[in-house]
Amino acid sequence: MSDYKVKKSDAEWRAQLDPMQFEVTRHAATERAFTGQYWDHFVDGAYRCICCGAKLFESSTKFDAGCGWPSYSQAVDDSSIERVVDKSHGMVRVEVRCNNCGAHLGHVFDDGPAPTGERFCINSAAIDFEPR
Repeated sequence: MSDYKVKKSDAEWRAQLDPMQFEVTRHAATERAFTGQYWDHFVDGAYRCICCGAKLFESSTKFDAGCGWPSYSQAVDDSSIERVVDKSHGMVRVEVRCNNCGAHLGHVFDDGPAPTGERFCINSAAIDFEPR
């Protein structure tokens, strides 16, 4: 686990976030598909961590993967996210976290479009949108 720049207690996170945001970002929950505010959101701008405001994804890398969650082909840069092997729920996946505060964002899969071939499958509850 990284030594995150932003550190808060569970009580501080609960005070800052709504219940879904808290469960997703601090306890690695997942929102139901097709229910988050950004799954079908295509506006020019940037997506930031709901917990600390770090820029994570650009709208130019967002695509409709048909999965019901916001999907991106790459992060703004490799240092903005942390990849962690996740062996929960009887699967082996790669969890994606904010590298600034450790917030659980979602998972990354190797079935995305060129040129990266990656699909960052991100919970809407973990991000906020900043229009350009």
